[in-house]
Amino acid sequence: MTDGAAPITTRADPALVKALARAFRYQRMLDEGRYATITEMAAAERIERGYLGSLLRLTLLAPDIVEAILDGRASLRATLPALLEPFAEIWTGQRDLLRPDS
Repeated sequence: MTDGAAPITTRADPALVKALARAFRYQRMLDEGRYATITEMAAAERIERGYLGSLLRLTLLAPDIVEAILDGRASLRATLPALLEPFAEIWTGQRDLLRPDS
């Protein structure tokens, strides 16, 4: 039985959404002191240290970009491979790089 509400469909990239969730989870574990270093966390979580560093960089995305990704409204340039590459830490620079396609 349903409550009468239509299911919500999204164009969000499942791999990118999962990576964002992991990134914020890993950052929270660092903030809480569960691990002293990224190297220690990578060993404990059995993931490559460089990949973990790239994932953690996702937590530096501007909040509106994260929201657009989760809502499926992000630019076609906002792909997981693209966002695992170094990007501007300043939010305006991120917005310029990831502005919606024309």
